[in-house]
Amino acid sequence: MIRLRPRHLIYPLLIVALGAAAQAETAARRDLSGSDHSRVRQVTRPTTDFTRAETFEAMSAGAATTTVLRDPFSQASANMPLERGQDFKLGNALFQKLWVSSPSSTQASDGLGPLYNARSCQSCHIKDGRGRPPEGGEDAVSMVLRLARPARTPEEIKATGEHGVVNFPDATYGRQLQNLAVPGLKAEGRLAVTYAEQTVTLADGETVSLRKPGYAIADPADGPTGVDTTLSGRIAQPTLGLGLIKAIAEEDILEIADRQSAANDGISGKPAWVRDHLTGALVLGRFGWKAQNGSVRDQAADAFSNDIGISTPDAPNAYGDCTKAESDCLSLPSGVQKRLGDVEAPSPVLDLVTFYTENLAVPARRNVDGAEVLRGKQRFYEAGCASCHVPKFVTRRDAKDALHSFQLIWPYSDFLLHDMGEGLADGQQVGEATGREWRTQPLWGLGLTQAVNGNGFYLHDGRARSLTEAILWHGGEAQGARDAFAALQKSDRQALLSFLSSL
Repeated sequence: MIRLRPRHLIYPLLIVALGAAAQAETAARRDLSGSDHSRVRQVTRPTTDFTRAETFEAMSAGAATTTVLRDPFSQASANMPLERGQDFKLGNALFQKLWVSSPSSTQASDGLGPLYNARSCQSCHIKDGRGRPPEGGEDAVSMVLRLARPARTPEEIKATGEHGVVNFPDATYGRQLQNLAVPGLKAEGRLAVTYAEQTVTLADGETVSLRKPGYAIADPADGPTGVDTTLSGRIAQPTLGLGLIKAIAEEDILEIADRQSAANDGISGKPAWVRDHLTGALVLGRFGWKAQNGSVRDQAADAFSNDIGISTPDAPNAYGDCTKAESDCLSLPSGVQKRLGDVEAPSPVLDLVTFYTENLAVPARRNVDGAEVLRGKQRFYEAGCASCHVPKFVTRRDAKDALHSFQLIWPYSDFLLHDMGEGLADGQQVGEATGREWRTQPLWGLGLTQAVNGNGFYLHDGRARSLTEAILWHGGEAQGARDAFAALQKSDRQALLSFLSSL
């Protein structure tokens, strides 16, 4: 059990711990010179002054930050040179491209499914933002039901231990439920979600209703899932600043994990090691709800395969998530055109979509100097939120793409896996992540969710209908921060929420 310390004790301990991390995190970085070390140490030191905004704090993604208000999640990195803008536009077109079933006269666009969840990337990542759970009996649009079972044999246990696989699919329905199908084929079923409401009373007497989801497959095409198959709802994540996240030094993230472990205060994030699908190398996972992918390209290839049923060089199965049990699916024509290559989306398609999603800009913050925002920032630190939602990093000097090199960024995440308690547990192991563990979600762009997507659903399954609900669902390692928030008076809670809304 995590014991909640009084605020006047938590905050000095937090600053000491973060300060130690800031001093140590640059020591092991091989990309920095001596003068760079000094600069990085200075700018990443946690603030103790909440009377004013920090230098460059409004520019969440450094020089890549966009200040464009129209479609703020869909703008190119502000430091992108004109000659690279064409690739960004082409990637955007492919991100929005509607794939069609085979055979089709538009041979460069066929190959959809045969079983699928969406016809385009944009269908789930609406305006490049987050998805939402289905409401009022509608079909799932930007949410999927992930299916997985645990390892059953010594060979399967070895495969997961060696990071050969992250888990095992359901024998009948594969890795996720496909609720759509091409003409002539029956979909696997419909995602059915029900909610049980529970009331939480805060310290000042205010009550908040939380809803806990339950999942089932309605109208299953081929009978029930396996007895040990777990069902986990996942909404689409925003696609902001992904290239900058990839450019964070691995040493910095591992140093945070070491610091958290050494603090012995109940918070101990762990790195998610995964296989790069292209090279086979063991790399630090930092993308996906459970950090199951180590690169943006891996994330894109996985989505093409499982969400749309489109094969790429990195995931070359033209039948996507169809299983051996789904013979009707496997009997249909694919969209592979030999004159165009061995897959439905050849390398240029995957390359351009990857470039596009790596360079979607993070919007600048609003009202960063506002008195209530600054007070809320202080409460955020005092509650211990910044222990996992680490405010800032300086990206690698030798980043693969110069657009992401040596930028001061403010993602508010440590990109580690944390036990979030039984309330958020889905029982589904994904690589290093247990059924109770989730990657710390970056918070940049959080305050524009409602404006961009027209909804305010949060957490991995969209159960939270407000930021207050999202915080109150935190448990496990985050229980202390959650309890500190619940103990605040309403004016202080509102200030903290105003800070989050400024991100």
